[in-house]
Amino acid sequence: MGEFILSQDSREPDKLPIENLAHYLADKMPVFIQSKQLHIKQFSAGASNLTYQLTSGEQSVILRRPPSGTKAASAHDMVREYNVIKSVGAFYNLSPKPLLLCEDENVIGEKFFIMEQIIGLGIDKNLPVEMSKKQQLKLCENFVIGLSQLHSIDISSKELSQLGKPEGYVERQLEGWQKRFIKAKTDDVGSSDKIYQWLSIHLPKNSGYQSLVHNDYKFDNLILDPDKPENIKGVLDWEMTTLGDPLLDLGCTLAYWVNADDDAGMQAIRMMPTHLDGMMTRQQVFESYCSIRKIKSFDLAPYYVFGLFRLAVIAQQIYYRFYHGQTDNPKFKNFGQLVNILLNKAEQEIA
Repeated sequence: MGEFILSQDSREPDKLPIENLAHYLADKMPVFIQSKQLHIKQFSAGASNLTYQLTSGEQSVILRRPPSGTKAASAHDMVREYNVIKSVGAFYNLSPKPLLLCEDENVIGEKFFIMEQIIGLGIDKNLPVEMSKKQQLKLCENFVIGLSQLHSIDISSKELSQLGKPEGYVERQLEGWQKRFIKAKTDDVGSSDKIYQWLSIHLPKNSGYQSLVHNDYKFDNLILDPDKPENIKGVLDWEMTTLGDPLLDLGCTLAYWVNADDDAGMQAIRMMPTHLDGMMTRQQVFESYCSIRKIKSFDLAPYYVFGLFRLAVIAQQIYYRFYHGQTDNPKFKNFGQLVNILLNKAEQEIA
């Protein structure tokens, strides 16, 4: 393909067949690739679906594809994720704009989709730039507002009502995650049985609320405004979005939220800078959420414990792939320890 200048910066197991992709883009997105250049850069963040930046000239877009190796039945459905962000985008201005869906697995070996790149700052274990305590608090407030706005969208429209079945959502989630854990369990992690049995009794099956649920709403799925980093420009990773119980979604969000006074185990697995002095605590996030949505306070414990349990299962599914040699990504090596810390935290909460 001599007429194109092609380059790629991706992990060896995750490299895309760049010539095939360039041919495809020349046909489907000719305006994007009119410079006759294509550079692919894989993002290191994320432990589920793989994300790449495609750059041609001055333009950049994002490609999403499933990971290699064994996959949970519905966790990596590219067609569904594309349709979700397409549907949600009409009602929620923080979701990225979908550009192209490819269901032909001959192009790169998997179905994939392309969406706009929201330019801004990402968050990982640390803040991307220095922020005052006042800015940190404002970021937390905007974070809660973003989740509250998502949960307040009218889901009766044709576009959104087809995204899931909110009736029986909690039962399906609890049963489903327990089954996934059992299927992915390895010998070096603990049991989830005690937690599952406790949740079966204490987790409300019907809170009375139904909404869109993002199912992965957390700091490292946000894009911040570079000029005012306390402001949120975008929310990413909609692969698990459906219709369900927003209080369960809140619990899943708080499972990632490590307070400054949490024990050493939780500090060791902290993925976001929620421990900083200017950040809200989990309790403050909860209270702010209830206030913004004008709902009565409720017992958060079952929802938080479910969030910890679900996060442990997600980590275990990823660790299972590493344990059995289906991926050699070194960042997954210690996920078994992560699973045990989360299970222990959940057991402490129900003691």
